Amino acid sequence: MLSHFERPTERPPTPGRIASDFGLLYASNGFIGWLFAATAPVAIILTVGSHGGLSETEIASWIFGVFFVNGLITILFCWLYRQPLAFFWTIPGTVLVGQSLAHLTFPQVVGAYYVTSALMLVLGATGWVKRAMELVPLSIVMGMVAGVFLRFGLDLVHAVFADTAIAGSMVATWLLLASAPRFGRRCPPIIGALLVGALAAIVLGRFEASSQLHFELIRPVVQEPTWSVAAIVELVVPLAITVLVVQNGQGFAVLKAVGHNPPVNAVTIACGVGAAVSALVGGISTCLTGPTNAIIVGSGERKRQYVAGIVVGVLAILFGLLAPTFTRLLLNAPRSFIAALAGLAMLRVLQTAFVTAFANRFSLGALVAFLVTLADVPLLNVGAAFWGLVCGIVISLLLERADFASASSS
Repeated sequence: MLSHFERPTERPPTPGRIASDFGLLYASNGFIGWLFAATAPVAIILTVGSHGGLSETEIASWIFGVFFVNGLITILFCWLYRQPLAFFWTIPGTVLVGQSLAHLTFPQVVGAYYVTSALMLVLGATGWVKRAMELVPLSIVMGMVAGVFLRFGLDLVHAVFADTAIAGSMVATWLLLASAPRFGRRCPPIIGALLVGALAAIVLGRFEASSQLHFELIRPVVQEPTWSVAAIVELVVPLAITVLVVQNGQGFAVLKAVGHNPPVNAVTIACGVGAAVSALVGGISTCLTGPTNAIIVGSGERKRQYVAGIVVGVLAILFGLLAPTFTRLLLNAPRSFIAALAGLAMLRVLQTAFVTAFANRFSLGALVAFLVTLADVPLLNVGAAFWGLVCGIVISLLLERADFASASSS
C-alpha cells in the first residue's frame, strides 16, 4: 500500500548541514510565515469556536492540536525532503465546520474528522489522490468555498461601521501596507493591521481586565468522537476536498512555481495522519499550507529554504504549548478586532474563490454551488455546503456538458 509513498531523492541534512544552511533571511521568512498562521487564521478558529459553543479550554486544545501536531510534521518533512513543506490546517474546512456546529455537536464533528483522515490515508497510500483531485471541477469547489467565506467579508464591513476606531484603523493600515509594496515587504499588511488594532484596543481600554498575560502551558482536552451518519455525509467529502483540492492544491502550486517538487502522495498521507492525531484534541484536518509556504519560498536560495520551514515548525510547537495564554488574550479582545482580523485575512482568499469559480468553465455550476451554500439551509440533517457541491455538479452535468468535454481533453 505504501509503494506510492515518494522517497527522498537525497539523504536528510545533518545538524551541521542545517546550521550551515541557516541564516537571518531564512529565520525571518520562517518567523513571518509562522506569524501569519498565528494571527488571522487563529482568529478564524476563535470565531468559529465561540459561535459553535465551545469552551475556552476546548478552543485552546483545538489550537494546540493544529499547531503542535502540524509543527512536528513540518519539521519532519522539511528535514526528510529538504524542501519547505509547511503544514497547518484547512481554513475553508474551519469555516465549513462553523456552519455545521449550528446543528451538529462537536463530538459528531470530531467523528467526521477521523473518517476524513481515513479517506486521505487511503487516497495517499494507493496513489489515487491525483485522480480524486481531478474528479470535482475546481470552479464548483470554489463556488462552494466563496459561499462559506462570504460571511467573514460581511462581518468585516459590519465591524468597520460598528467600531470604526478599531476596525477602521485596521483596514486603513492594511490598505496602506498593501498599496505600498516597499513597506509591505517589511511588515506584511495583516501583521500591521493586527498591531494597529491591538494598540487601538489598548489605548481605548477595550481589552477586558482579565486579559493580563499569564503564561500557561496547555492541558489538552481529549475529545471522544460520536459517530453520526449525518455528520459524516455532511462533512467528510467537503473537508477532504478543501484539504486536497483547495489547500494542498494551492500549496503544491506555490512550491512548484519556484522549482520545488513536493511529494504529493506522501503529503496526503501526512495530512491523514495529522488529521487523526489533531482530532484527538479537537483539531481540524491537516493540510499543506499555501500562504505560509509562499512566504518562506519568497526569497533566498532554493536549496536552503527548507530551513525556513523548520523554523516555522519549531515556532508552531512553542505556540501550541502556550495555546491557553494566547487563546485567553484573544478571546478578551473586542469582537470588532477579531472580526476585522479574520475578515482581512479572508479578503484575498475570497477574491481568489470568486475569480476561480466564475472566470472560465463550470461557471453556472459554481453559481449554483455558491447560492445553495450561502442559503445555509440543511436538508436531511446534512449541511448546505455538501448540497452546494452536489447541486453545482448536477447542474454542470446537465447544462455544461461541453465544459466537461473540454476539461477532459485539456
